[in-house]
Amino acid sequence: MTVKRLFVALMPSALLAGCAGTPPEEGPSLPQLPAPPRAGALGGLDTIMGHDADFLTDRLGRPAQDLREANGRRLQFVSGGCVLDAYLYPPSAGREPVVRYIDTRLPDGRDTDRATCVNAQLRARGR
Repeated sequence: MTVKRLFVALMPSALLAGCAGTPPEEGPSLPQLPAPPRAGALGGLDTIMGHDADFLTDRLGRPAQDLREANGRRLQFVSGGCVLDAYLYPPSAGREPVVRYIDTRLPDGRDTDRATCVNAQLRARGR
């Protein structure tokens, strides 16, 4: 058998031998994901979500803006180093509007964590 034929005959075996090496060492484990928050564990968010405007003004003070829409209302609070917009809509026809959504940002317009902003607003009011 010529060297060339021997090389061609042994090449598949050599390639397969490279795949059968020792098993790889265990690498670093995947990071543990935090458990989903349990009910009532959303920090400042659950403090104001679902509450009406009177509750908000009691907790956060007088809003910097109070804009009424056809079926809702937006209250804006500026304190604690952030701006908080609370959007209130009635849960059903004829009911008092309650906080259904919260948007937060820093005074320069950059986004910030909602729960952190709510907590900062509450601290600024001594709550």
